[in-house]
Amino acid sequence: MDFLQNELEQLERAALRRHTEAWPQSGGRIELADGRTLLNFSSNDYLGLARDPHVKRRSIEVIERWGCGATASRLMCGTLELHEELEAALACLVGGEKTLVFSSGFGMNVGVVAALAGRDDIIFSDRLVHASLIDGARLSRATIKPFPHNDVAGLAHLMETTPCRGRRLIVTESVFSMDGDLAPLEEIRALAAQHQAVMLVDEAHAIGIWGKGGGVCRQLDKGILPDFIAGTLGKALGSMGGFVVCSEVSREFLINRARSFIFATALSPACLGAALGAIERISQDPDMGERLLDRARTFHGLLKAEGLRLPDFRSQILPVPVGENEAALELAQRLRGQGLLVTAIRPPTVPRGTARLRLSVTLSHEMHDLQWAAAQIGRVSKGMGLV
Repeated sequence: MDFLQNELEQLERAALRRHTEAWPQSGGRIELADGRTLLNFSSNDYLGLARDPHVKRRSIEVIERWGCGATASRLMCGTLELHEELEAALACLVGGEKTLVFSSGFGMNVGVVAALAGRDDIIFSDRLVHASLIDGARLSRATIKPFPHNDVAGLAHLMETTPCRGRRLIVTESVFSMDGDLAPLEEIRALAAQHQAVMLVDEAHAIGIWGKGGGVCRQLDKGILPDFIAGTLGKALGSMGGFVVCSEVSREFLINRARSFIFATALSPACLGAALGAIERISQDPDMGERLLDRARTFHGLLKAEGLRLPDFRSQILPVPVGENEAALELAQRLRGQGLLVTAIRPPTVPRGTARLRLSVTLSHEMHDLQWAAAQIGRVSKGMGLV
C-alpha cells in the first residue's frame, strides 16, 4: 500500500508527522531512567489528581469490590450501581438535573451531537471547537454553519439569515483547549433563547477549576445553564471517560439515540472510582481551581516579562505563538534538552500558520518551578530569534 507511505512522507516534509512516545510515569514531574527530571507542561491533569493518594485509594477499593471491567455495554448488563453514584455526584457538582456517563469524552461528544441533530437541522458551531464536536456534527448529516471564534455578532447574523426547517443547535466550549480563552456564554445563551435553539457547551477544560469545580456555567449563574453540558473525567478529575449533564428527558433520549453510549462497553470500575475520589477531593478543597488560576496568572506574567508574545491571561492554558511548524518543533526539542516537556501544537489541531507551544499549568508545578521554566523558555526563544 504505497499510498500510506506516500502520505506519511508528505506529513514528514510538512513537519506534521506525529509519533507516540512512552513515558515512565505521568504527572507534572517525570523522572527519567537516566536520572534526569522533566517538568511536564503538556498534561491536562490540572489539579494533580491522577496521582493523588485519595483518588488512587478510591480506585483500588472499587477494583477490589467490582473488578476491573464493566464487562458489557450500559444497556446490556454493564450499568453498575457505581455508574449511577458517579452520575449523581457529577450532576451535583455541575448543578444540573441529570448526568449520563460515557466510556470516553471523544465518543460522548460524537454521540451526543449526532443524536441531537439530523438532516433537516442546522448546527451553529464555533470554528475552534474540538475535533470530537466537529466529527459529531458531520455524522449527524445536519447542515453545519461555523461562526467566527467567539464572535456573537457573527453567530447572530448566521442565525438570522439561515432558514431552518428543523432544529437549531449551538455548539461551543467554555474554555478552548488550544487558546485557553473563554466563550461569551451569557450572550450566546441569550441568542439561543431568542431563536429557540438547543445549546451545548463543552466544559472539558473547566470542570474541576471554575465554579468550585462545577465549571464556567456554574460559576456564571445557574440561570444560564445550557441545555447540555459536556465534560470529561480525563482532565482535572484525573480519570478517564466522558459525561453530559442535562434534563431527565434529555438523558432518556440520549440513552436511546446516542450510538457511542448504546454500542460501547461501559466505563470501567477503576475509572469510576477514581472520578468519585477526585470529586470528593474537590468537595474537601473547593478552592483548588482558584489556586491553579492564580498560579497560571503568575506564570503568564513571568513569560511576558521574558518578552514572549502571549495573549491576555484567561486560563490555565497558556499558548506561546510560534508560527511555522518547523520552528515550533525545534523550540519544543530545545526545551526538552533543558528539562521541559512542552509539546509543539501544529495543524490540523490549530489553523495553518499558527503553530505554537501549549503550556498547561498544573498544581504539580510549584512557584519555583514556574520561575525556572519561564527563564528557560525565554532564553531558548531568544536564542532562536523568536523574541
